[in-house]
Amino acid sequence: MEIVYNSIGVIHTPYNDMAPFQAVEDDSNGPFILELDERYASGLKDLDNHKYVIVFFHIDRAKGYNGSNIAHPPGMDGGSIGLFASRSPNRPNSIGIDVARVLRIDGNKVYTSGLSALNNTPLLDIKPYISVDRKELN
Repeated sequence: MEIVYNSIGVIHTPYNDMAPFQAVEDDSNGPFILELDERYASGLKDLDNHKYVIVFFHIDRAKGYNGSNIAHPPGMDGGSIGLFASRSPNRPNSIGIDVARVLRIDGNKVYTSGLSALNNTPLLDIKPYISVDRKELN
């Protein structure tokens, strides 16, 4: 089954070659900006009513899935874990996801806390973060 996604914009970060495997909320390396194509800018209406967003992106510069379901995270000194228990970018589907704090919205740009994406990564979607008990993260 073929599944096709289209970018709705681009993510700007300070990372060109290596990004953290997990987004860091207090990352001072920023800025971190979700820049939507102008045709989607009206979709940001009321997003600033939410403290956090879920950011979906295409991991376009990963080495790619090599068929192994085992990952070797850098912090494990040669150890291994299952691929789906890791944040490895080399997965069957190159989809990245981060939760980020909304700092401000200016036109078609959403300024956020830290992200784990490389600069100029294709942005796939943004959703407000709403916890299971329907209360926002504080």
